[in-house]
Amino acid sequence: MSQGKETKILILSLAITGAIVGAGGWWAYNSGLVGGNRNVPIASNAEAIKTRLSFGDRLLVSDTASSQKQAGIQALAAGNYAEATTSLEASLQAAQNDPETLIYLNNAKIGNAKAYMLAVSVPIGSNIAAAKEILRGVAQAQNEANQMDGINGIGLKIAIANDDNNPETAREIAGQLVDNPDILGVIGHFGSDTTLAAAPIYQERGLPAISPTSTSVRLSGVGDYIFRSVPSDRLTGSALVRYQLDRLQRQKTAIFYNSQSNYSQSLKEVVSTELLTLGGEVVAEFDLSGNFNANHALGEAKNKGAEVLAILANTETLDAGLQVVVANGRSLPVLAGDSAYTAKTLQIGGQNAVGTIVAVPWHILGNPDAEFPKTASRLWGGEVNWRTAMAYDATRAFIAALQENPTRQGVQQALSDGNFRARGASQEIRFLPSGDRSQTVRLVRIEAGNRTSFGYEFVPLR
Repeated sequence: MSQGKETKILILSLAITGAIVGAGGWWAYNSGLVGGNRNVPIASNAEAIKTRLSFGDRLLVSDTASSQKQAGIQALAAGNYAEATTSLEASLQAAQNDPETLIYLNNAKIGNAKAYMLAVSVPIGSNIAAAKEILRGVAQAQNEANQMDGINGIGLKIAIANDDNNPETAREIAGQLVDNPDILGVIGHFGSDTTLAAAPIYQERGLPAISPTSTSVRLSGVGDYIFRSVPSDRLTGSALVRYQLDRLQRQKTAIFYNSQSNYSQSLKEVVSTELLTLGGEVVAEFDLSGNFNANHALGEAKNKGAEVLAILANTETLDAGLQVVVANGRSLPVLAGDSAYTAKTLQIGGQNAVGTIVAVPWHILGNPDAEFPKTASRLWGGEVNWRTAMAYDATRAFIAALQENPTRQGVQQALSDGNFRARGASQEIRFLPSGDRSQTVRLVRIEAGNRTSFGYEFVPLR
C-alpha cells in the first residue's frame, strides 16, 4: 500500500483510535452476579442477536461489501467452500486491509474439517474503525496459525460478533456464545462497560474471555475465566503520575474526566490516589459530561494553581477534552489516557497538542524491527495500532492455551497457570492471578512530523 494509504489507515483506524475503553456504571449493577449466583439473567432477544453473529455466513462489516466478498459469504453459507475461497481471495486482493474477509477466507479454507473456534466481539455498529483494528489483530494471528498447520494440526476458525459497545447487547451476545459448545474462547469486549456486563455470564458458564482493550481496574479479579491482554488503568495512571512528578517536576493537577464512564472514572481514581501517595495534589476536578465549558473550567483550574492538566476523557467526551487542549494553547503541560491516542487528537489539537503525553500499551515505533509490525505491514499494506497488537496478543494467548488442552476448562487452566507464556506482538504474554496482563506501559508524545497528513504524530519518549 502506498504511503498515502498507510496514512489513511493510521487516520481512520490506526493505532490511534485506541483508548476508548469503557463507560458507565454497569459493574455496580452486575457485581453481585460474579462469584456464586447460579441464576445469571440473560436477555431473550435470541433471534435478533443471531443476526449480530457470523461464522462467515453473514456480512457484518458493510462498508467493505464488494461483490466478490458478498459472493464469498453466500458461498460459505451454502457450504461451497472452494467457491467461497476463490471469491474471498479476489475480494482480499481488491481490499487488502479488510480483516473480516481474511477471517472468513481462513474459515472457508478449513471448510468441514475439524477446527477449533474462537469468537471475537467488536463494536462494528458504533465504532467501525476500532472494530477493524481489533479484527486485524485477530485475523493476523489466525492466519499465522493456519499457515503453520493450525493448532496441533487442527485449523482455527473465528466467529465475529457485533455488540455495538453496548452493555446489554454484549450480555445477549455472551448468552449466545456460552450456549455454543464449539466456541472455546472469546476475544472481547471492547469497552470496560461491555466487558464488565458480559463477564458474569462467561464466568458462570465457564467460557474463557480475554479483552484486548478494556482497562478499568474493576476488571481485576472479577473471575478466573476473565483475562485481558492490555494493561490495567493502574499501570497507565501510575506511569502518567510518575512522569509528572519525576520529569515535569510539578505537583498540582487538574483532572478532566467523564463521571459516566467506567474507564474514565477508573483512570481518575488511579491518578488521584497515586498523586496523593507520591506527594502530588489534585487541585480541581471537572466532569466533561453534560454542560461543560472548556474556557471556564480551564480558568478555574489555573486560579486554583493547577500546574498540569490530566485529560482522562473516554471516547464520548474526547471532543470536550480536546476543547481544553485547544483553549490551553500549550500554556500548561497535558497528560492523557489512551483514549486520546486518536487521529482526532492530532487533527483538532494540532499545534496546541504538541508536547501532550499519552500512555499506551504498545507503539509501532517502540520496536520497529520486531516481527509483528513487519508482518502486519505486509499483510494489511500499512501500519497498525496498539489495539491491533493487543487483539493479536489475546488471540496468540488462546492459541497457546489450545495447544495444551483444547477445552474451555483446559484453556482456562492454561491461561491461569503461573508458568504460562506465549509470544506476543512485542512482549511475552503472561497473566497475573487477577487475570491482568503483566506488561509495561509506554508513554508517547505528540510532535510535529510527517507520518500523518496532519503534520503531527505520536512518538515514543526517548
